Parts: sequence; C-alpha cells; structure tokens
Amino acid sequence: MFNLFGALHYDKRMVDKYDKATRSRMMAAVRSRGNRSTEVRLAKLLRKHRLSGWRRQYPIHGTPDFCWPKSRVAVFVDGCFWHGCPRCRRAPKSNQAFWEAKVAENKRRAKEVGRILRKQGWVVIRIWECQIGKPSTIRRIAEATIGTVLVDGSRDKRTNGGTNGVRNRFIPRQAARALRYTR
Repeated sequence: MFNLFGALHYDKRMVDKYDKATRSRMMAAVRSRGNRSTEVRLAKLLRKHRLSGWRRQYPIHGTPDFCWPKSRVAVFVDGCFWHGCPRCRRAPKSNQAFWEAKVAENKRRAKEVGRILRKQGWVVIRIWECQIGKPSTIRRIAEATIGTVLVDGSRDKRTNGGTNGVRNRFIPRQAARALRYTR
C-alpha cells in the first residue's frame, strides 16, 4: 500500500495470531521479578546492614518479596503507582475509572494477603517503594527479624553485630511491634 507521496506505507495495527481473550490470559500470566527500583534496592540495603537469613519469592500465600522463614517475617515492597501511595502517587489522566479500580483491587488484595499471613503466625511488613532508602525501613525489618535492636540501630553483640564500644539500651520485641508501621 502506498501513501499520497508514493512511499510504501504499512498498516500500523499489530497483527496478532491469538484472539483477544487468549492474549489477555497470556499477558495476565506474566509475573515480574527482580524489579530494580524496589526489590533489588532493598536487597542491597539488607546486605549492607548485614541482615541475613532472608529468602526471595518464598512460596507462602501472597509470595512476599522478602521472607525470613525462621523468624516468620514476610516483607512486601509496594510500588507507589500500583498500590496508590498517598505521598507520591500521581494518577493517570486518561482512563481514570480503570486505574482507580485497579489500584483499589491491589490494595484489597494486599490487605487480604496480610490478614491471612497474620492468621498463620507471620509478621507482615509492607514498605512503600519511596520509603526503601529511609533508615526507619531497615530498622523495622531488623526489629521484626532480630528481636532486639540497639537504639542507634546497630545489633547486639549476642547477634554477631557488634556495637563498636557504644553502650545503648535495648528495644524488646514487644516494643518493636508497637513501633512497626502498619497500613
């Protein structure tokens, strides 16, 4: 097919060998792993702060991003766009009804997964993508997994962390639960 100027012109519509329902089912089955802005960044921070014992994509309900099976702690990193962060999410201007319903469904599913895991005895921590680099994020995870953390954020010598000679008071596990951020 040629356009008005005699140049060869191709139809811009994509030719798909699958019908719409089959393509939708195939695309819905695609699962993302190793998201650079969230999971990989948090993994680097966990290594930097010498928090060990975690597993990625552990096969429990909801498939948490990070999991400490021995401590029964599950960490989910929620993307600000996909889960509707109240601080930084900017809603798309087009197709607003679809996106609002999508985010509402993601929030509902996250709540349900958290409820089920808590019933099974897990400690569930949810972290916003924009909050990953904050010291409070690592501190919340450390308090849940280690049980006692020094006030300055370092670990007790009994947990192989060392304090570099600094004397501090301890935060018991019960107090750590009260400090934990929940949505």
